[in-house]
Amino acid sequence: MNIKNLLLGKPLKNTDIKGQKLSKAWGLPLMASDAVSSVAYAGQEILLVLVPVIGLGAFHFVPWIALSIMLLLLILIVSYSQIIDHYPSGGGAYLVSKENLGKMPSLLAASSLIIDYIMTVAVSVSSASEAIVAAFPGLTPVKIWLAVAFVLLVTLGNLRGIQESARLFGTPTYIFIGCLALLIIVGFIRLLTGSLHPMVYSPNITQGLSNSMTGLSLVLILRAFASGCSALTGVEAVSNAIPNFKEPAQHNAKMILAMLGGVIIFLFGGTTLLGLKLQIIPVNGTTILSQISTMVFGNSFLFYFIQLFTAIILILAANTAYNGLPLLLYILAHDGFVPRQFSHRGTKLSFSNGIMFICIVAILLVVVFGASTHRLIPLYSVGVFISFTLSQYGMFRKWHKLRDKGWQHKMWINGFGALVTLVGVCVVMSSKFIDGAWMIAIAIPVLMLIMNYINKHYEKVGEELTLKRFHPYYEQSASHKTQAIVLMQSINKSLLKSLNYANAISDNVTVLHICRHAEHAKELQKNWADLGVPAKLEIVITPYQDIITPLDKYIKTRERALKHGDSLSVIIIKFISEHWYDAVLHTQTTYFLERVLSRHKNVSSIILPFHYNPNISPEENRRNLFGNQRN
Repeated sequence: MNIKNLLLGKPLKNTDIKGQKLSKAWGLPLMASDAVSSVAYAGQEILLVLVPVIGLGAFHFVPWIALSIMLLLLILIVSYSQIIDHYPSGGGAYLVSKENLGKMPSLLAASSLIIDYIMTVAVSVSSASEAIVAAFPGLTPVKIWLAVAFVLLVTLGNLRGIQESARLFGTPTYIFIGCLALLIIVGFIRLLTGSLHPMVYSPNITQGLSNSMTGLSLVLILRAFASGCSALTGVEAVSNAIPNFKEPAQHNAKMILAMLGGVIIFLFGGTTLLGLKLQIIPVNGTTILSQISTMVFGNSFLFYFIQLFTAIILILAANTAYNGLPLLLYILAHDGFVPRQFSHRGTKLSFSNGIMFICIVAILLVVVFGASTHRLIPLYSVGVFISFTLSQYGMFRKWHKLRDKGWQHKMWINGFGALVTLVGVCVVMSSKFIDGAWMIAIAIPVLMLIMNYINKHYEKVGEELTLKRFHPYYEQSASHKTQAIVLMQSINKSLLKSLNYANAISDNVTVLHICRHAEHAKELQKNWADLGVPAKLEIVITPYQDIITPLDKYIKTRERALKHGDSLSVIIIKFISEHWYDAVLHTQTTYFLERVLSRHKNVSSIILPFHYNPNISPEENRRNLFGNQRN
């Protein structure tokens, strides 16, 4: 517990939950980290699609694509604001789909969000790891472990509670937003004053580029649009995390969503327009943002400061998933689609099981894909587009059903948003399918089937446990007994403790020993007789090393012989060491025995701890064994 408290801090009381809620000031950076990090490369993604095909002619289309993306952002902001009004418990696209579209569409939305959140973490830390390795090539052999370390760092910060993670991760996000805002403002001031001019590239970079429009097509424009829509990732997180905000939670969530939209529009629009004015094109070994920073600030302190916080924000982008996904898993757990453990809060009142789930799966992805952003990117953003489409279409159906004031224009706004995001799904999936998006096409249905299976399991168990009228299994007047079986390894003090307990609960006690050698059985019977132990000893001899199977057969035989209302209690000694590290010196047979016994309907397994402490006095040891009994 001391180590746990050192890492996570002192546990919080349940009544402290209000103090863990997020204000607007801290909620914005926590929700914005993913979206803001995407802004840093969204404009570059558009150019990477257009420039290789139509060369410098790309500059004619980038403004219209950027405007379309910002229009879609406004539609999403309005839509998710409505979702916050109507679904204050969080859950976003999942709850919208569940109420308006049905069970399977809601599972599709949930599966898509789960995958997207996990991919956000894996892609973010891998990008940060690659950025550091690019600056320090000597760290290449440990690139994967750097990414793993980043995941562990963000996980630890979130396990310490919402408020502490807000302070830890919120400040760097604000600094990065401030840096980009300063870059945009200074850049346009220098353009207006004539001290900043378009970039001039060397001929070997531009010689393959032209203004030819022969490669231009609608598919190319749609691909560029879909790539630029990476700036929209993270917008849905606010509607998923409404309960994490201070009261009035809905109002604060809507304010944060509006502020987030304003920040994205300003940063994305500003950096994209500034890049166009400076005629920046993608160049291997550098980014659009770093080229803009070089032109505006030169090789000054501000240039390196922006590069540093660009790398930091890539790490912090993972934090958005830690705020959205655990709450989504909590809602899914209450609905019975994921294990109930996801509904439990940890000692710091955070959904620690959901946080650890993100950590484990993200680390597996990082290791399997070698912390390669290039290999992970095709799996990224597909899920969020699916959730966008379902939430938009779900709200479209809702307005059509309710038909309240202003329902028509609301319905058509959401309908248009659903159509645009559906196009985004098709374009992203088709363009990235061969590169790896096919894995998402398999993973989402598999995850839906797993959640559906879990739900059916919980429903079946619930029906089995439902008690509509209390009626005892047996009449109170009947005589019911439990037969006690003490499992013995050897004749020692732990056996004495087991017998004391067995005699306290039953007058029919059997001591059972599973023996692998006949000679040892004879010796044991002699020692038993010499000590005069007042209990029946039964020895089962087995020619194999396995003791689990013969025990199971013995218990089955005893269980069949039970009378109506009788039961068996099997007492197992568990050796408890003074130090946690001593446990590796003892076999963990207790776990396997208990697991086998749990399969029997009328058998109870009782784990009796035997504590070993070298500093305990003989008198105290005797009291532990005999209690208040007299010799």
